[in-house]
Amino acid sequence: MKRVSIKDVALKVGVSTALVSYVMNGRHTDRINKDTAKKIKKAAKELNYRPSKIAQSLKSNRTNSIALLVADIANPFASQIARIIEDEVSKKGYVVLIGSSDEKAEKLQQLIDLFMNRQVDGFIIAPVQGSEKCIQELIKAKAPLVLIDRYFENMKVPVITTNNYGIAYQATEHLIKRGRKNIGVLAYNTNLLHLNERVNGYKRALQDHGISDNPDNVKYINEIEIQKEVDLALENLFSADDKIDALFFTTNKLAISGLKKIMTMNIKIPEELALLTFDESEAFEIFKTPVTHIKQPLQDIARESVEILTGIIENKNLKYKPRVYNSKLIIKQST
Repeated sequence: MKRVSIKDVALKVGVSTALVSYVMNGRHTDRINKDTAKKIKKAAKELNYRPSKIAQSLKSNRTNSIALLVADIANPFASQIARIIEDEVSKKGYVVLIGSSDEKAEKLQQLIDLFMNRQVDGFIIAPVQGSEKCIQELIKAKAPLVLIDRYFENMKVPVITTNNYGIAYQATEHLIKRGRKNIGVLAYNTNLLHLNERVNGYKRALQDHGISDNPDNVKYINEIEIQKEVDLALENLFSADDKIDALFFTTNKLAISGLKKIMTMNIKIPEELALLTFDESEAFEIFKTPVTHIKQPLQDIARESVEILTGIIENKNLKYKPRVYNSKLIIKQST
């Protein structure tokens, strides 16, 4: 089927292709006869004319597309924030192209190369461990860029994150005020700052309340065999002479693996063990006791990232400071 061109519309109305282009793109509307403009739009509709996005991008030097690169699209945090960003970019006349790096720096680089070749107008990225070089290369290329959730120190790029340290402190303090004195933590073995801040917030809360920081209570998990490592960590925590009376999962993925194991261990929640986790998940619904969790402001993160990125695209000289939003502790029966 032959694609209807701007020339076809011009021939039908009996005007120049330039005039049709002006009308269809909304340019110089004050100089064009209103009746002629109506005829052009009517003819375009009758012929089912669709402007060429490629031609438009060549003229404007934009594709009206944004790349969103998340660490793991299967993670509820990533999928929810992707959905919100998709809605927000649509309001501003952009489309979003989504890629999942699967927590691998090499895959993130492949996605960046792919979307650079597609000439996206900008990037919203949740970087992964070891991806500093990928991000630095984007900065060097002067690509419009915003980092969300995760970040690297001393990197000059807009960052939108949450109060990981502060909310972890508050969550740990909540457990202490509930009478818990031996609090365990499951965290990833990573150099990502936002995740390590959660462990640091936990440790500082213990210190401020005069509770000794037992290194055996902090179990670091590698993602390669997460369920196996979580199972082993929990077995160690509960077989110790000084059993933990509370457990803090620093991510929802760790929490899901942990809850699977706990359900097989005949532990009473919260009588014997208080549970608390970062983020929400529908998977928590399979657990008989509603889980206390930290709710991150996904709407704020998404909206702000789109606002900043589109601002940079439209005026690359704009400068932004890192933005930190506050998460909330949602108290349920598990604590």
